[in-house]
Amino acid sequence: MEEAKNPTAEEPKRLNFLEEIIEDDLKSGRVKSVMTRFPPEPNGYLHLGHAKSICINFGLAQKYGGKTNLRFDDTNPTKEDTEYVDSIKEDIQWLGFQWDKELYASDYFDQLYAWAEQMIERGQAYVDDQTQEEISKGRGTVDKPGTESPYRNRSVEENLRLFRDMKAGKYADGEKVLRAKIDMASPNMMFRDPILYRIKHASHHRTGDKWCIYPMYDFAHPIQDALEGITHSLCSLEFESHRPLYDWVVSNVSIPYHKPRQIEFARLGIDHTVMSKRKLRRLVEEHYVSGWDDPRMPTLCGLRRRGYTASSIFTFVREAGISKSDNLIDM
Repeated sequence: MEEAKNPTAEEPKRLNFLEEIIEDDLKSGRVKSVMTRFPPEPNGYLHLGHAKSICINFGLAQKYGGKTNLRFDDTNPTKEDTEYVDSIKEDIQWLGFQWDKELYASDYFDQLYAWAEQMIERGQAYVDDQTQEEISKGRGTVDKPGTESPYRNRSVEENLRLFRDMKAGKYADGEKVLRAKIDMASPNMMFRDPILYRIKHASHHRTGDKWCIYPMYDFAHPIQDALEGITHSLCSLEFESHRPLYDWVVSNVSIPYHKPRQIEFARLGIDHTVMSKRKLRRLVEEHYVSGWDDPRMPTLCGLRRRGYTASSIFTFVREAGISKSDNLIDM
Protein backbone atom coordinates (compact mmCIF):
# COMPACT_ATOMS: atom_id res chain seq x y z
CA MET A 1 0.00 0.00 0.00
CA GLU A 2 1.39 3.37 -1.01
CA GLU A 3 2.24 5.64 1.88
CA ALA A 4 0.12 8.80 2.08
CA LYS A 5 1.98 12.01 1.35
CA ASN A 6 2.05 14.91 3.72
CA PRO A 7 0.17 17.65 1.81
CA THR A 8 2.36 20.35 3.38
CA ALA A 9 5.68 18.57 2.90
CA GLU A 10 6.46 20.24 -0.41
CA GLU A 11 5.06 23.65 0.43
CA PRO A 12 7.73 26.35 0.59
CA LYS A 13 8.37 27.87 3.98
CA ARG A 14 6.33 31.03 4.42
CA LEU A 15 8.32 34.24 4.58
CA ASN A 16 7.94 36.59 7.55
CA PHE A 17 7.04 40.20 6.79
CA LEU A 18 10.65 41.42 7.00
CA GLU A 19 11.77 38.82 4.48
CA GLU A 20 8.91 39.82 2.17
CA ILE A 21 10.00 43.48 2.30
CA ILE A 22 13.64 42.66 1.64
CA GLU A 23 12.83 40.33 -1.26
CA ASP A 24 10.53 42.95 -2.80
CA ASP A 25 13.25 45.60 -2.45
CA LEU A 26 15.80 43.33 -4.12
CA LYS A 27 13.44 42.36 -6.95
CA SER A 28 12.34 45.95 -7.61
CA GLY A 29 15.93 47.17 -7.65
CA ARG A 30 15.42 49.61 -4.78
CA VAL A 31 18.51 48.00 -3.27
CA LYS A 32 21.19 45.91 -4.91
CA SER A 33 22.40 44.27 -1.69
CA VAL A 34 21.34 44.12 1.95
CA MET A 35 23.11 46.12 4.66
CA THR A 36 21.81 46.07 8.24
CA ARG A 37 23.20 47.25 11.57
CA PHE A 38 22.94 46.28 15.24
CA PRO A 39 23.14 49.50 17.32
CA PRO A 40 23.36 48.68 21.06
CA GLU A 41 24.05 51.28 23.71
CA PRO A 42 27.07 50.11 25.78
CA ASN A 43 25.37 50.75 29.14
CA GLY A 44 24.80 47.17 30.24
CA TYR A 45 24.96 43.52 29.21
CA LEU A 46 22.73 42.07 26.49
CA HIS A 47 19.64 40.04 27.41
CA LEU A 48 17.22 37.72 25.58
CA GLY A 49 15.41 40.65 23.99
CA HIS A 50 18.64 41.75 22.34
CA ALA A 51 19.16 38.21 21.08
CA LYS A 52 16.07 38.64 18.90
CA SER A 53 17.40 41.85 17.38
CA ILE A 54 20.81 40.26 16.82
CA CYS A 55 19.34 37.22 15.10
CA ILE A 56 17.09 39.39 12.91
CA ASN A 57 19.72 41.93 11.84
CA PHE A 58 22.59 39.50 11.37
CA GLY A 59 20.44 36.58 10.24
CA LEU A 60 18.56 38.43 7.49
CA ALA A 61 21.71 40.03 6.10
CA GLN A 62 23.36 36.62 6.12
CA LYS A 63 20.38 34.98 4.38
CA TYR A 64 20.43 37.48 1.51
CA GLY A 65 24.20 37.63 1.11
CA GLY A 66 24.53 41.00 2.81
CA LYS A 67 26.49 42.46 5.71
CA THR A 68 25.82 43.85 9.19
CA ASN A 69 27.66 46.62 11.00
CA LEU A 70 28.04 46.65 14.76
CA ARG A 71 27.59 50.28 15.79
CA PHE A 72 27.69 51.27 19.44
CA ASP A 73 25.35 54.12 20.36
CA ASP A 74 27.79 55.77 22.77
CA THR A 75 26.10 59.17 23.07
CA ASN A 76 25.51 59.11 26.85
CA PRO A 77 28.90 59.06 28.62
CA THR A 78 27.41 58.97 32.13
CA LYS A 79 26.23 55.36 31.72
CA GLU A 80 28.62 53.79 29.21
CA ASP A 81 31.81 51.80 29.64
CA THR A 82 34.27 49.68 27.66
CA GLU A 83 33.29 46.73 29.88
CA TYR A 84 29.89 46.73 28.20
CA VAL A 85 31.43 47.11 24.74
CA ASP A 86 33.54 44.00 25.30
CA SER A 87 30.63 41.97 26.70
CA ILE A 88 28.38 42.86 23.75
CA LYS A 89 31.00 41.76 21.23
CA GLU A 90 31.52 38.50 23.12
CA ASP A 91 27.77 37.74 23.16
CA ILE A 92 27.33 38.40 19.43
CA GLN A 93 30.21 36.10 18.57
CA TRP A 94 28.92 33.47 21.00
CA LEU A 95 25.62 33.47 19.10
CA GLY A 96 27.61 32.69 15.96
CA PHE A 97 27.63 36.04 14.15
CA GLN A 98 30.41 38.33 12.95
CA TRP A 99 30.00 42.00 12.04
CA ASP A 100 31.43 43.68 8.96
CA LYS A 101 32.57 46.96 10.56
CA GLU A 102 32.87 47.87 14.24
CA LEU A 103 31.68 51.47 14.52
CA TYR A 104 30.71 53.95 17.23
CA ALA A 105 28.42 56.98 17.29
CA SER A 106 31.46 58.82 18.65
CA ASP A 107 33.21 58.20 15.30
CA TYR A 108 30.76 60.72 13.86
CA PHE A 109 30.80 63.44 16.55
CA ASP A 110 32.70 65.97 14.42
CA GLN A 111 30.46 65.39 11.41
CA LEU A 112 27.27 65.48 13.45
CA TYR A 113 28.30 68.76 15.05
CA ALA A 114 29.02 70.29 11.62
CA TRP A 115 25.59 69.26 10.32
CA ALA A 116 23.93 70.64 13.46
CA GLU A 117 25.54 74.01 12.70
CA GLN A 118 24.34 73.69 9.11
CA MET A 119 20.77 73.19 10.35
CA ILE A 120 21.10 76.33 12.50
CA GLU A 121 22.31 78.29 9.47
CA ARG A 122 19.25 77.12 7.52
CA GLY A 123 16.91 78.18 10.31
CA GLN A 124 16.03 74.55 11.10
CA ALA A 125 17.42 74.49 14.65
CA TYR A 126 17.69 76.83 17.64
CA VAL A 127 19.16 76.96 21.13
CA ASP A 128 16.53 76.77 23.86
CA ASP A 129 17.09 77.98 27.45
CA GLN A 130 14.01 76.29 28.89
CA THR A 131 14.30 73.56 31.51
CA GLN A 132 13.44 69.96 30.66
CA GLU A 133 10.18 70.34 32.59
CA GLU A 134 9.23 73.48 30.65
CA ILE A 135 10.06 71.81 27.33
CA SER A 136 7.97 68.75 28.21
CA LYS A 137 5.04 70.88 29.28
CA GLY A 138 5.31 73.02 26.15
CA ARG A 139 5.03 70.00 23.87
CA GLY A 140 1.32 69.76 24.65
CA THR A 141 -0.61 66.49 24.42
CA VAL A 142 -2.01 64.25 21.71
CA ASP A 143 -5.18 66.37 21.73
CA LYS A 144 -3.57 69.74 22.41
CA PRO A 145 -0.92 71.43 20.22
CA GLY A 146 2.37 72.48 21.75
CA THR A 147 3.46 76.00 22.69
CA GLU A 148 6.39 77.61 20.93
CA SER A 149 9.47 78.29 23.04
CA PRO A 150 10.09 82.00 23.80
CA TYR A 151 13.60 81.39 22.37
CA ARG A 152 12.38 79.79 19.12
CA ASN A 153 12.87 82.87 16.95
CA ARG A 154 16.43 83.75 17.88
CA SER A 155 18.58 84.89 14.97
CA VAL A 156 20.87 82.49 13.16
CA GLU A 157 23.89 84.44 14.44
CA GLU A 158 22.76 84.23 18.07
CA ASN A 159 21.97 80.52 17.80
CA LEU A 160 25.39 79.80 16.29
CA ARG A 161 27.14 81.77 19.02
CA LEU A 162 25.20 80.02 21.79
CA PHE A 163 25.69 76.57 20.28
CA ARG A 164 29.43 77.16 19.98
CA ASP A 165 29.47 78.35 23.59
CA MET A 166 27.68 75.12 24.56
CA LYS A 167 30.43 73.17 22.81
CA ALA A 168 33.09 75.27 24.56
CA GLY A 169 31.70 74.26 27.96
CA LYS A 170 30.37 77.67 29.03
CA TYR A 171 27.07 76.30 30.34
CA ALA A 172 26.05 73.74 32.96
CA ASP A 173 24.23 70.48 32.28
CA GLY A 174 20.61 71.16 31.34
CA GLU A 175 21.13 74.91 31.02
CA LYS A 176 20.60 74.88 27.25
CA VAL A 177 19.69 72.42 24.50
CA LEU A 178 19.64 72.52 20.71
CA ARG A 179 16.21 71.79 19.25
CA ALA A 180 15.02 71.22 15.70
CA LYS A 181 12.53 73.81 14.47
CA ILE A 182 9.76 71.76 12.87
CA ASP A 183 6.10 72.11 13.92
CA MET A 184 4.79 72.56 17.47
CA ALA A 185 1.25 71.83 16.27
CA SER A 186 2.10 68.58 14.48
CA PRO A 187 -0.17 65.62 15.35
CA ASN A 188 3.04 63.58 15.64
CA MET A 189 4.56 64.54 19.00
CA MET A 190 8.03 63.64 17.64
CA PHE A 191 7.85 66.66 15.30
CA ARG A 192 7.27 69.17 18.08
CA ASP A 193 10.78 70.61 18.03
CA PRO A 194 12.71 67.53 19.23
CA ILE A 195 16.00 67.99 21.10
CA LEU A 196 19.07 67.40 18.93
CA TYR A 197 21.89 68.10 21.43
CA ARG A 198 22.17 68.32 25.22
CA ILE A 199 24.98 69.29 27.58
CA LYS A 200 26.72 66.57 29.61
CA HIS A 201 29.95 67.35 31.41
CA ALA A 202 31.22 63.80 31.69
CA SER A 203 34.28 61.94 30.48
CA HIS A 204 33.54 59.71 27.48
CA HIS A 205 34.99 56.19 27.33
CA ARG A 206 36.47 56.89 23.87
CA THR A 207 36.73 60.66 23.37
CA GLY A 208 37.66 61.59 26.96
CA ASP A 209 36.85 65.22 27.74
CA LYS A 210 36.86 66.49 24.15
CA TRP A 211 33.09 66.96 24.14
CA CYS A 212 30.60 68.26 26.68
CA ILE A 213 27.64 68.26 24.27
CA TYR A 214 26.24 65.03 22.87
CA PRO A 215 23.75 64.32 20.06
CA MET A 216 20.43 62.64 20.73
CA TYR A 217 19.76 59.20 19.27
CA ASP A 218 17.01 60.48 16.96
CA PHE A 219 19.48 62.90 15.35
CA ALA A 220 22.58 60.72 15.24
CA HIS A 221 21.11 57.36 14.29
CA PRO A 222 19.50 58.17 10.90
CA ILE A 223 22.59 60.08 9.76
CA GLN A 224 24.83 57.16 10.69
CA ASP A 225 22.54 54.75 8.82
CA ALA A 226 22.69 56.98 5.74
CA LEU A 227 26.48 57.34 5.85
CA GLU A 228 27.00 53.59 6.21
CA GLY A 229 24.65 52.71 3.36
CA ILE A 230 22.25 50.82 5.61
CA THR A 231 19.41 49.54 3.43
CA HIS A 232 17.09 48.23 6.14
CA SER A 233 17.20 49.85 9.57
CA LEU A 234 15.42 47.18 11.61
CA CYS A 235 14.29 48.22 15.08
CA SER A 236 11.70 47.41 17.73
CA LEU A 237 8.11 48.61 17.60
CA GLU A 238 8.69 51.41 20.13
CA PHE A 239 10.45 53.39 17.38
CA GLU A 240 7.48 53.33 14.99
CA SER A 241 6.42 56.86 15.98
CA HIS A 242 10.03 58.00 15.48
CA ARG A 243 10.09 56.94 11.82
CA PRO A 244 8.78 60.26 10.35
CA LEU A 245 11.50 62.09 12.32
CA TYR A 246 14.07 59.56 11.10
CA ASP A 247 13.08 60.35 7.49
CA TRP A 248 13.02 64.10 8.20
CA VAL A 249 16.58 64.11 9.56
CA VAL A 250 17.93 62.13 6.59
CA SER A 251 16.14 64.41 4.14
CA ASN A 252 17.40 67.61 5.78
CA VAL A 253 21.10 66.84 6.03
CA SER A 254 22.91 67.79 2.82
CA ILE A 255 25.27 64.86 2.43
CA PRO A 256 25.54 62.25 -0.33
CA TYR A 257 23.60 59.30 0.99
CA HIS A 258 21.63 56.23 0.13
CA LYS A 259 18.33 56.73 1.89
CA PRO A 260 17.85 53.94 4.46
CA ARG A 261 14.45 52.50 5.30
CA GLN A 262 13.35 52.03 8.91
CA ILE A 263 11.15 48.99 9.60
CA GLU A 264 9.81 48.00 13.02
CA PHE A 265 9.15 44.58 14.54
CA ALA A 266 7.70 43.50 17.89
CA ARG A 267 10.04 43.09 20.84
CA LEU A 268 10.54 39.76 22.54
CA GLY A 269 8.45 39.71 25.72
CA ILE A 270 8.53 36.86 28.26
CA ASP A 271 6.15 36.74 31.21
CA HIS A 272 7.59 36.93 34.75
CA THR A 273 10.91 38.06 33.27
CA VAL A 274 12.62 41.44 33.62
CA MET A 275 13.54 42.59 30.11
CA SER A 276 14.84 46.07 30.84
CA LYS A 277 18.55 46.82 30.81
CA ARG A 278 17.98 49.70 33.22
CA LYS A 279 16.22 47.46 35.77
CA LEU A 280 18.74 44.66 35.35
CA ARG A 281 21.54 47.14 35.94
CA ARG A 282 19.86 48.18 39.18
CA LEU A 283 19.75 44.55 40.33
CA VAL A 284 23.50 44.34 39.74
CA GLU A 285 24.46 47.70 41.25
CA GLU A 286 22.31 47.20 44.35
CA HIS A 287 23.71 43.66 44.81
CA TYR A 288 20.45 41.73 44.53
CA VAL A 289 22.37 39.38 42.22
CA SER A 290 26.03 38.39 42.08
CA GLY A 291 26.62 40.11 38.73
CA TRP A 292 25.43 40.41 35.14
CA ASP A 293 26.22 36.71 34.65
CA ASP A 294 24.19 35.55 37.64
CA PRO A 295 22.37 32.39 36.39
CA ARG A 296 19.04 33.91 37.47
CA MET A 297 19.48 36.81 35.07
CA PRO A 298 17.98 36.77 31.54
CA THR A 299 21.25 38.17 30.20
CA LEU A 300 23.02 36.16 27.52
CA CYS A 301 26.06 35.67 29.76
CA GLY A 302 23.75 34.57 32.61
CA LEU A 303 22.00 32.05 30.35
CA ARG A 304 25.39 30.87 29.09
CA ARG A 305 26.59 30.33 32.67
CA ARG A 306 23.35 28.50 33.42
CA GLY A 307 24.13 26.02 30.65
CA TYR A 308 22.04 27.16 27.70
CA THR A 309 23.71 26.82 24.31
CA ALA A 310 23.81 29.50 21.62
CA SER A 311 21.86 27.24 19.26
CA SER A 312 19.07 26.81 21.82
CA ILE A 313 18.67 30.58 22.13
CA PHE A 314 18.72 30.99 18.36
CA THR A 315 16.06 28.29 18.04
CA PHE A 316 13.93 29.92 20.75
CA VAL A 317 14.07 33.30 19.00
CA ARG A 318 13.22 31.74 15.63
CA GLU A 319 10.27 29.77 16.99
CA ALA A 320 8.96 32.81 18.89
CA GLY A 321 8.47 34.34 15.47
CA ILE A 322 8.70 37.80 13.95
CA SER A 323 5.55 39.92 14.01
CA LYS A 324 4.34 43.51 13.79
CA SER A 325 2.48 43.44 17.10
CA ASP A 326 3.72 42.88 20.65
CA ASN A 327 3.27 39.44 22.12
CA LEU A 328 4.10 37.85 25.46
CA ILE A 329 5.61 34.36 25.56
CA ASP A 330 5.00 31.99 28.46
CA MET A 331 8.10 31.10 30.39
